[in-house]
Amino acid sequence: MSKVYGKETICIQSCWKPANGEPRVLPIYQSTTFKYESNEQMGRLFDLEESGYFYTRLQNPTNDFVAAKICELEGGVAAMLTSSGQAANYYAVFNICEAGDHVVLSSTVYGGTYNLLTVTMKKMGIECTVVDPDDTLENLKKAMKPNTKCVFGETIANPAMVVLDIEKFATLAHEHGVPLIIDNTFATPINCNPFQWGADIVTHSTTKYMDGHATCVGGVIVDSGNFDWTAYPEKFPGLCTPDDSYHGIIYTEKFGKGAFITKATTQLMRDLGSIQAPQNAFLLNIGLETLALRMERHCSNAQKVAEFLEAHEDVAWVNYPGLKSNKYYELGQKYLPKGSCGVISFGLKSGREGAGKMMNHLSLAAIVTHVADARTCVLHPASHTHRQMTDEQLKEAGVAPDLIRLSVGIENVDDIIYDLKQAMEKANA
Repeated sequence: MSKVYGKETICIQSCWKPANGEPRVLPIYQSTTFKYESNEQMGRLFDLEESGYFYTRLQNPTNDFVAAKICELEGGVAAMLTSSGQAANYYAVFNICEAGDHVVLSSTVYGGTYNLLTVTMKKMGIECTVVDPDDTLENLKKAMKPNTKCVFGETIANPAMVVLDIEKFATLAHEHGVPLIIDNTFATPINCNPFQWGADIVTHSTTKYMDGHATCVGGVIVDSGNFDWTAYPEKFPGLCTPDDSYHGIIYTEKFGKGAFITKATTQLMRDLGSIQAPQNAFLLNIGLETLALRMERHCSNAQKVAEFLEAHEDVAWVNYPGLKSNKYYELGQKYLPKGSCGVISFGLKSGREGAGKMMNHLSLAAIVTHVADARTCVLHPASHTHRQMTDEQLKEAGVAPDLIRLSVGIENVDDIIYDLKQAMEKANA
């Protein structure tokens, strides 16, 4: 019986296995193209009769080694890096949806994802129904339609901090013969593996905790290999019927459990080209090596900061799944027993105006359009990331006008708390 390594070991040791005399560190294959000895072999690559590399717009060795590491951390069968988290979510949905199809979306997902599915993909003829993630299964079923092709949610919603009941949403999806796609960015595979709870496809913005240092934008799609596309060939013709652009290949027949990622790579990446740069994949891999260590510190710091905020007289409310008073505490204990993430949302008694004043007095925490890296940072979503939403849409997404999104870093936690304390005092002076 082979040893099953822990995630800490996988983060460091997985996938790149140098042979004698080869680089110890994963190399950057900084090349657009790859040489072959014969015309026939190159032809077989283009016919998907052989595996290999011929153009980095589709695949690159550096990217594939890093994708394989993330795949192992999530417990999937295949994975593909993309140029951003947005690209990962788009490809994951568009790989099985076309004009005339329908998606069911949790209302509290990240604002960019919400806009992607409800506005941009609507222009492509893909309809989207938004649902309350806290609704009953019976009510959620009312959103499903004959042309529904997938259900989409986030493990931990950004920035609403809603913990999704993954099992409930998996039941919803599977009873209607469609996959559940989960954005697992905030939890990371260190704190949650959605496949264990019935999810079929996982996406990440690797820009966040996986990279961990705000150095590069990226995304990833991981397929569990568990969803049986062939059981619903009429729903998923792109996977179950011949692809004329590849001489009539049927992905499910030729690639089995690798069908979903193979199609996304050879068809969508070929035509749309949102590949992650090999340099970015290299930096992402360095971040992954410390992911388990950093997540432990992020969660430990955030728990202490959340407790400080909850007890502070100027704070109106705090939303963090690690607090026993939190609405999602029990779901957090179920799906995230080792901790959720380093992100906290909270509001001040001074409201929206007070939020801006307080943030302007922070010295350690930076106001940036980012979240989930080693440095503590802060954002006011209603003024920034979600400003395109109406008040009604903000309410549906769980983003109150006074909501402050605090991404707790891995600095000394006493310093983080001091910075918040002094900023609130100056804002009230």
